[in-house]
Amino acid sequence: MDESLKRATQEGNIVELYASIQRDGNVLRQIDEMEFVDTPLHIAAAEGCFDFAMEVMILKPSFARKLNQQGLSPIHLAWKRGVKTKF
Repeated sequence: MDESLKRATQEGNIVELYASIQRDGNVLRQIDEMEFVDTPLHIAAAEGCFDFAMEVMILKPSFARKLNQQGLSPIHLAWKRGVKTKF
């Protein structure tokens, strides 16, 4: 993941997310093609950037099922952070 997208993800900067996509329209697809990786959704969930996380899930729903190198999904990371959601 390029540094500007990584920084945007950690900060929850949705404007920079779209700027990254404008610079490289395949940026999210390239991440999705990796087998085990911390996607922008993993990082946003771990950082507590939930508006950003929702935006990424709209753009790339497959990230919600993807596992990182430790075998954790984004929901695992959000849970580890102690997030309580209402359904």
